[in-house]
Amino acid sequence: MKELTIQETAEMLQKLEDVHILIHRTPDGDCIGSGYSLQAVFRQLGIRSKVLCDDPIPKRFHFLLPEEPEEDFEPKYVVSVDLAEEALFGSLKEIYGGRVNLCIDHHISNQKYSEYLMCEPDASSACEVLYKIYRVMGIRFTEQIAKCLYTGIATDTGCFKYSCATPEAHIFTAEMMREFPHIRYDLINREMFTVKSRAQLQVEIEMFRNMEFYFNGKVTLVWAMLDICEKNGITIGEMEGLTTLSTQPEGVQVGITVREPKRGFYKISMRSTDSVNVAEICQKLGGGGHVKAAGCTISGTTDEIRQTLLKAVESAI
Repeated sequence: MKELTIQETAEMLQKLEDVHILIHRTPDGDCIGSGYSLQAVFRQLGIRSKVLCDDPIPKRFHFLLPEEPEEDFEPKYVVSVDLAEEALFGSLKEIYGGRVNLCIDHHISNQKYSEYLMCEPDASSACEVLYKIYRVMGIRFTEQIAKCLYTGIATDTGCFKYSCATPEAHIFTAEMMREFPHIRYDLINREMFTVKSRAQLQVEIEMFRNMEFYFNGKVTLVWAMLDICEKNGITIGEMEGLTTLSTQPEGVQVGITVREPKRGFYKISMRSTDSVNVAEICQKLGGGGHVKAAGCTISGTTDEIRQTLLKAVESAI
């Protein structure tokens, strides 16, 4: 594995052909914005590309997708974006495991699985990293590219509320807003952070009602179980935006959300409100992420999951 600079990455991207772009399972705004902005850039360069994800793209992100249909072709190169480890490929790991030529990322927990790596752990998002790469490449920004990059930066910074909202993140988004003043950034923010279906609101009420508190209220545990989803007629993918509920109560230092994509299998989202490094906690459980936002997957019963998580968090608290 060789680590690249922004300049070297820009030069490499312009030389690729027939590229498959991988984004992580349970896709969020940053990986979707990264993947489809890169596809738009490749289209400008006359390079054929296709975005691949193990899970469907949530409906609220469909405004970022290209109008042109994607072609099927055998890739000559594979690029991953916002993907810290091959486990996040999901079922695509069987095809692309060990085959990634270039990874562009911002996770401090990146497992360095690719042939070349461009990773900036201090960046707010993969979209922030890509913004700098595109400027070095001299890419002509389009409305789609601007929407993709804005959405990725905004979602990974919690609409610029999180500590990862760097000065660069503010500057880059301001530059795009000046260049494309007609884009309704307020509507993007509303869709990403405010709008919820009635079913999601009902699930949120149940999650708040059943929230568990530990260590004198410093840790919360919220369960987004399959039964709740089925009862309210929503998919587990629609639970993605509810991971911040666990940090809302006063005095919370670590909020944990447990989602159940399938029976007995749990996806853990861990958030820190202050100084606790949840990336270190999740790494011990086989996952990773950022200092204040990380995750992992665990199997077992709910009692086993609870005990495992509380034991892992206790020493950090």
